[in-house]
Amino acid sequence: MPDIIRIDDPGDPRLADYRHIRERDLVGREGRFIAEGRVVLNVLLGASRFQAESLLLLENRLDGASDLLERAADRLPVYVASQPVLDAIAGFHVHRGILGIGRRTDEPSLDGFLAELPPRALVLVLVGISNHDNVGAIFRNASAFEADAILLDETSCDPLYRKAIRVSVGGALKVPYWRGGSVDAILASLGDRGFDCLALSPAGATDIAAFQAGERTALLLGSEGTGLPPELLGPLSTIRIAMSKGFDSLNVATAAAIALHRLWAGALVRE
Repeated sequence: MPDIIRIDDPGDPRLADYRHIRERDLVGREGRFIAEGRVVLNVLLGASRFQAESLLLLENRLDGASDLLERAADRLPVYVASQPVLDAIAGFHVHRGILGIGRRTDEPSLDGFLAELPPRALVLVLVGISNHDNVGAIFRNASAFEADAILLDETSCDPLYRKAIRVSVGGALKVPYWRGGSVDAILASLGDRGFDCLALSPAGATDIAAFQAGERTALLLGSEGTGLPPELLGPLSTIRIAMSKGFDSLNVATAAAIALHRLWAGALVRE
């Protein structure tokens, strides 16, 4: 059973990692991150790549959180506080009333990560996507349409930012991902592992509705506005999403959802 610990002092040093979480993010602090809400914490408690270090609950949520506590590790600290104390700790009104501190385990190298993927795999590659909402939404879409992994280059934001995890509805803790290095290095490693690398662009040569994915497909997505750089598009096969004439702009997360559904549905047809 977890340890239930009452907290009455917002300055309690045991709550240091929860303090003023809106103004600072725990990413980069020894691999720790903030998880918010029942759905996300439920994912965290069942994740293999992450470990829950503690929970912080509003006192009137404790009785209703029995399912979460049943999944919690033995002796996991579960701090319980009143609304004023919880808000003072977090630095804002925490209306969900359920927070947790997670920590990621050791990460493999890129080659080691790719070696763990199945023979038939669909991978997303995010290039320069630094908006937390977009990254979170892409992870949510990837979870919905069973992408096997997401690779993020060094210029994309960390999916364990608090807002990205929240927007992903826990998808950032479910979909395997690897982040770091240049997109050129990522593409080289994917090529070595037999992936067909495609670029999604409004100027793509092939309509995605006519595209047939192979056994191993990696789909590149670029940032809002600038998209994927021309020097990257040149050597790659390119696909596009057809839309109304005179309008060629979709939010990158929306475009990812459409593309993933098309590739996912195509894979189901072949099974």
